[in-house]
Amino acid sequence: MISFTVEDQAGNRQRIEAPDDMGLSLMEVLKASEYPILATCGGMALCATCHVEILEGKDGLGDATDTELDQLENLPEYFPTSRLSCQIRIGEILEGAVIKLRGEDVV
Repeated sequence: MISFTVEDQAGNRQRIEAPDDMGLSLMEVLKASEYPILATCGGMALCATCHVEILEGKDGLGDATDTELDQLENLPEYFPTSRLSCQIRIGEILEGAVIKLRGEDVV
């Protein structure tokens, strides 16, 4: 199990624990934790409705792919630490990270 913190759009923070041996994406864990992530495309990096900002712990994640960057660059709000949660796999790299929900499409 790994744990990380999620900050919602109101600024409330909650610690989340997730299994790191199931190949889940961050998007899947956020949805399972009942965060309002649309994920319209189902995790294919085609819609950017799972946009998050990595506030702490971004160093281990590596760079976004070109497909991911194409979607992020079309958002009204795009930050240097923006990522699509569907493209981040749950693993040790997220231990202790702080993730902020972003995007106007969050319901």
